[in-house]
Amino acid sequence: MNINGVGRVLVSLIGCMALHLAWVTPGFSGQKVNWEAINPELKGAVSVGKSDDCATCHSDSIEAFEKTLHAKAYRSLYNKEGGSSCEVCHGPLSKHLNASPEDSDRKLSTVVSFKNLSSQNKNRICLQCHEKGTKMHWRGSAHEMNGVGCSDCHYVMEKRSNKFMFAFKDSKKVCFQCHQDKRAKMYRSAHMPLREGKMSCSSCHNPHGGLGPSMLKESSVNGTCYTCHQEKRGPLVWEHAPVRENCSTCHDSHGSIHASMLKRKVPYLCQECHSASQHPSTLYDGRNVGGSASQSNRLLGKGCLNCHSQIHGSNHPSGARLTR
Repeated sequence: MNINGVGRVLVSLIGCMALHLAWVTPGFSGQKVNWEAINPELKGAVSVGKSDDCATCHSDSIEAFEKTLHAKAYRSLYNKEGGSSCEVCHGPLSKHLNASPEDSDRKLSTVVSFKNLSSQNKNRICLQCHEKGTKMHWRGSAHEMNGVGCSDCHYVMEKRSNKFMFAFKDSKKVCFQCHQDKRAKMYRSAHMPLREGKMSCSSCHNPHGGLGPSMLKESSVNGTCYTCHQEKRGPLVWEHAPVRENCSTCHDSHGSIHASMLKRKVPYLCQECHSASQHPSTLYDGRNVGGSASQSNRLLGKGCLNCHSQIHGSNHPSGARLTR
């Protein structure tokens, strides 16, 4: 390797190390908040460095906050008590602390209160620290574009859940605040094991944004399904084209009244694509039940799957029609 080549390698290594350090170094990773833009009353306000005086009026809130993950992280990173982190979320407090206790209106107007903030401004405050890792795709995500605020899902001031500071003890309830149609599907006869607590919505989705459709963690629907259903991945000698393209062509991943979470009962599901005349795609309906044995066989029970049992694909030399 020549000198120029060595130089390029060293530059690459240094760049990778710098990127790694930037990724793992704790602290404020996002953009600084323009507090004056959020609350014009904070113009000229300065940070007091610590917020011990907050306990004079807000001792109950600070005591509850001390038990949260935020307070523990603040103590670990900065070796300070959680109560001294008030300014991180509520802005510089010099004007608030200097206001007379009798002047309640002045007290309220000189601090950033989440009760009166838009979702966009709430998120700006949270993104001071939370703009790396799984949150790196938040900007432009479906949730951000639809006005979802961090505090709609997470609660900061007291511990309500054991993980991720969710607003509810059960993380599913956080999602079901908006996605009530998915909640209904979860109670259908064929469903993912969310009700049993063996997985959660975030097992497949990244609520902070992802590379795949519908905020999936993987880049595709199939890639998400293959994290558990590896046997369907292949490689296969004989592939079923819809299976290779998208699992959701046939399955409803949130729940179904049909076996195996199918969108429709077979053979009707199969006949959405296989609609040419004569077998194997003759249209069968209730009028065929009293017909020949072969017709009844295809309509009742597993329908097409009685013969085409390897519907996801086959590795058998004679499995071109997915029969073995």
